[in-house]
Amino acid sequence: MHLTFRLGLVAAAVALAATSLSAQTLRWANRGDPQTMDPHSQNEALTNAINNHVYEALVGRGDKLELVPELAESWKQTSPLVWRMSLRKGVKFHDGSNFSADDVVFSVKRAATPPSQMAQYARAMGEPVKIDEFTVEFRMEKPNPIFLEHASTFHIMSKSWSEKNKTEKPLDYKNKEETFASKNANGTGPFMLVSREPDIKTVMKRNPNYKGARKVIGNVQDIVFTPITSDQTRVAALLSNGVDFVQDPPSSDVDTLTKNAEVKLIQGMENRVIFFGMDQNRDELLYSNVKGKNPFKDKRVRQAIYQAINVDALIKATMRNQAVATGCMTPSPLGCFPELEPRVHKFDIAASKKLLAEAGYPNGFEFGMDCPNNRYVNDERICIAVTGMLAKVGLKVNLTALPRAQYFPKLEKLDTSFYMLGWGGAVTDAQTTLDPVQHTYDEKSQKGFYNYGRFKNEKADQAIDAAAAEADPVKRTALLKAAQSELRNEMHNIPLHRQFIPWASRKNVTVKHYADNYVRAWTTSMK
Repeated sequence: MHLTFRLGLVAAAVALAATSLSAQTLRWANRGDPQTMDPHSQNEALTNAINNHVYEALVGRGDKLELVPELAESWKQTSPLVWRMSLRKGVKFHDGSNFSADDVVFSVKRAATPPSQMAQYARAMGEPVKIDEFTVEFRMEKPNPIFLEHASTFHIMSKSWSEKNKTEKPLDYKNKEETFASKNANGTGPFMLVSREPDIKTVMKRNPNYKGARKVIGNVQDIVFTPITSDQTRVAALLSNGVDFVQDPPSSDVDTLTKNAEVKLIQGMENRVIFFGMDQNRDELLYSNVKGKNPFKDKRVRQAIYQAINVDALIKATMRNQAVATGCMTPSPLGCFPELEPRVHKFDIAASKKLLAEAGYPNGFEFGMDCPNNRYVNDERICIAVTGMLAKVGLKVNLTALPRAQYFPKLEKLDTSFYMLGWGGAVTDAQTTLDPVQHTYDEKSQKGFYNYGRFKNEKADQAIDAAAAEADPVKRTALLKAAQSELRNEMHNIPLHRQFIPWASRKNVTVKHYADNYVRAWTTSMK
């Protein structure tokens, strides 16, 4: 479709959505779209960020992403296995009903129920028990040194609203389930959901009765969120005043946007690591010409792939220097250790070929790679470049690039041999990467849920589990380091880089940049 015509359609859709809205309407564009309005179904950054306007958590994040009171106004640890939270009084849901301890107990249990992708965090908080109308106690089987971090990871829903609309359980997104919570919401947050049209637009308005803890310092009254898949069309919409704010301008356009007097560029590193994972569980890969065995179970093959990828070249050519190379799997350097930050092996084609030959693949082999094309910065371009790099050592890669709405359900079904994933957010503690991404999958605890390669490493698991219950900070630090060192040396995952996230807005818009890549419209102002 011709760019001018596409841009016209985008502008018309935004204008139509903004009809009857206020002068302080933030027209926000992103190449992706939230997956669902059910706040417990999918643990995906954009989905969480949109829901974060409507819903609140027990514990929130301040301007520097520090933990701050939100729906819980205070807390204390009454024993090594018990936390008690005092809830904020006078808070109402958007339908006018009162917020209370019943909603907290319901939400924690709902979030802990599969197929919720928040289950491991909710379960780690223990059993929620109502003490009185505004007090909830959490009773755990073992100590949780990052209890408050877990309390910040999922949102609180209305028990009565969920029961009324038959959404007591999280929707099963991977199997395309639709519930009332798919397109409707009832939170306590500073914005209220007006309408939700998947892949078209999501409209929210300011909550006039907001009584929460968040500092509403902006003047935005309405939000029209529009997914615009094409990088070219999305940037053109910003330049032509078709939208006010673009969360993910392509790195190739950063210089152009910097020089435009009508546009502001807001730069910052995101707490997000981009990496590859691979199937290390099946005895035979799904998408490979190797029959009867799985090459990725062999550490020499994993190392060969690691050394065949020229990360410095990716950062320079594909990322336009908008990323920093890392050998660590934590979203933030604060979760890693200085000696583990460098890549464990240097780029070396000769060494890669030698390792493949030693593993029994002197001529390489063929396998499938899955990659999103609208989730991370330059995601598909990175995968295309890596495909070319691996070809130089004899590895033929059949690349499948999919939109996020199709990509993540595919991974959740483990329908993959080799895949790209990003892991990020406000939390810097390594536990919140080790538990969900690098632990052996455990159905009961939901640890390893995002270990889509289903690799197993008992030595690392022992250290991860011990760290999760270790109250002594010195001992816990040693355990986290031991776990990360073991996983780093085994190369179950191949980390690439931590990406920068430039945001761009019209000059009349003032937006605060956050390292978790969450837009917080209640801190945004428009002139």
